[in-house]
Amino acid sequence: MSARSKARKRALDMLYVAEVRDLPIADVLATETVRHLDQPERASSWDYARQIVTGVDEARHEIDSVIVDHAQGWSIARMPVLDRCILRMGVWELRFNSEVPDPVAIAEAVELAQSLSTEESAGFVNGVLGAVAGGRAPGAKQHDAPSGRTVAGDRESR
Repeated sequence: MSARSKARKRALDMLYVAEVRDLPIADVLATETVRHLDQPERASSWDYARQIVTGVDEARHEIDSVIVDHAQGWSIARMPVLDRCILRMGVWELRFNSEVPDPVAIAEAVELAQSLSTEESAGFVNGVLGAVAGGRAPGAKQHDAPSGRTVAGDRESR
């Protein structure tokens, strides 16, 4: 598994914990930062995982709006928590990370859904993210990373 794939899984874990426990992302990131410092062998996945989680948190309302616009009759609240988190990550990569090709972002999200959720979830994630990617020029990103710089390397809204 590539460092980027590990980072996506790690980011998904953080987003899921924040959602299920109703915790602020900052608290989850603080806890994970301590774990990161105690486990240097996992360092290769930390930076990108943190960028994903921070990016999703900063653009959450816009991301959720994009998801709802493309989910054909599904509200954010109706989606299983895991699928919501996967979709948020996928939309962040599609819309805010110009370094990740659209097919890679979609394939990685679908793989997470296949391995962690249901077969139906994988198809749902693929359909929604495919619609999001298809709604603009191929390969064109809407924004750079929320910090204003590009990223190197490969619940209902409150």
